[in-house]
Amino acid sequence: MADVLIIEDDATIRTALVRALAARSHSTMTAPDAMTGLQSLLAHRPDVVLLDLGLPDLDGAALLAMIRAVSDVPVIVVSARDEGEGIVALLDAGADDYLVKPYAPDQLEARIRAVLRRVETARPSSEVTVGGLVVDGRTRTALLDGEPLVLSPKEFDLLLYLAERSGEVVAKRELLAQVWNQPYGGADKTVDVHLHWLRRKLGESAEHPVYLHRVRGVGVKLQPPA
Repeated sequence: MADVLIIEDDATIRTALVRALAARSHSTMTAPDAMTGLQSLLAHRPDVVLLDLGLPDLDGAALLAMIRAVSDVPVIVVSARDEGEGIVALLDAGADDYLVKPYAPDQLEARIRAVLRRVETARPSSEVTVGGLVVDGRTRTALLDGEPLVLSPKEFDLLLYLAERSGEVVAKRELLAQVWNQPYGGADKTVDVHLHWLRRKLGESAEHPVYLHRVRGVGVKLQPPA
């Protein structure tokens, strides 16, 4: 059972979602607009957020950015918009999944189970140290030479995944599958952009790597400085 926050302006859809999720043993809370949804998120700390994009006071994409600034709660975007570029942009911005309306309740239930499994399996039991880099999955904090790194949730997930495999070459397809839950591939730019941001925060670049080393045609590996 999960605590699910539904941020949806259509009352009919909210009611249908509450009924469908309650029938599957989930508890729910609802919000008809972005600001109410954000307040509910901060007050109740749900396990999963279902986010519509067409909200009356703020576009759902803007709300997603606000959520990611304060929480790493799994967010499933649920929208009638099905433009490929828009979906990729939202996944890049921190959404954990995207479901196009209309959909079957069992499909939504499967997506909720999947994001909750990823959250559970992503929690490591100890911190990882690579050179002067210390990454702690329990507290979701990272230090570089004793100084805290300010990372977005996806940047942290990417850094942690690579740090746990220090010295190994990790393919972009594996990163898409494990960090972004996109096993179908086809969005290497997602990885490239986040690696670029991560390198900047580590004080390096692709041309002058320190921790993150590109292996052309294969992937990337994180290793201690030479």
